[in-house]
Amino acid sequence: MGNLIARPTQFKPERDIPDLSGKIVLVTGGNAGIGYETVKQLLLKNAKVYLASRSPEKAARAIKKLEEETKKTAIFLELNLADLPSVRKSAEAFLAQESRLDILFNNAGVMVCPSDMLTAQGYDLQFGTNVIGHFFLTELLLPALTKSFTETQVPARVLHTSSAGHTLSPGNGIDFVSIKAGPERDAWIKKKIDIMCRWTLYGQSKLGNIFIANYFAKTHSDVLVSCSLHPGAIKTELTRHTASWFQRISSFFFYPAPMGAYTQLWGATVATPAQITGQYLVPWGKVGKPDKRTSNTKLESEVVAYIKEQIKDF
Repeated sequence: MGNLIARPTQFKPERDIPDLSGKIVLVTGGNAGIGYETVKQLLLKNAKVYLASRSPEKAARAIKKLEEETKKTAIFLELNLADLPSVRKSAEAFLAQESRLDILFNNAGVMVCPSDMLTAQGYDLQFGTNVIGHFFLTELLLPALTKSFTETQVPARVLHTSSAGHTLSPGNGIDFVSIKAGPERDAWIKKKIDIMCRWTLYGQSKLGNIFIANYFAKTHSDVLVSCSLHPGAIKTELTRHTASWFQRISSFFFYPAPMGAYTQLWGATVATPAQITGQYLVPWGKVGKPDKRTSNTKLESEVVAYIKEQIKDF
């Protein structure tokens, strides 16, 4: 898992991020961990930030804490990425308030949760949340992302949070039978050791993040910049479903949550479009090289076609 642990570079958000007055930003999973730290830095630089979260209660606590720390107020946007009607409702709520979106952080995610956990529509919770939900959200927000370019002549930016864990995806990259609940998925799971199954499902969801980032980079290059990234080995509640020994290791050796925001903030505010579009960013603000399976354009097309088929009725 290359770039799992990386030494900090000279990038400092407080110093290096320019003033973002007038910028409209949406951060999924903004109430905790890396998302919270991302929202915080954006507020400190005067951006108008929508904090998307599944839980109104957790979002309210986060917004209150952010107000204490930044003297600025984030705007709550209710979003459950594991329920496709909720994704549409959230996008429509945003578009009812804003015609433009300058930066979208597809930051939220779940990690190595039990394999029997599914989305509202019966998809593996990791792939459904991390990949399908974010793809659908991005598609629905394309009018606002496009409007950003037409109004400012500056490409909008979409940052897709992947992970070095994408290297844990199955040998063929994506096992499509594992994505949707049913007898085939049940049989697939039974063939695997539980903990390895959960990591495999996580890995293929993170590979999926890279594929959809590359897809948007290629198909909408005229109006936006799209890239994927590995935020680093970071101590957050994302590891809550991992084994106790893994959590102990992470508490000692992983980096604090604020540093997890560095790379996506660099990509969203400092890097040039030419540097990052269609690229995979790594800590702490540079372009890296993902697993060779990410260059499989045939598989990428199959993944995108699969997702489009799943969301077409929503």
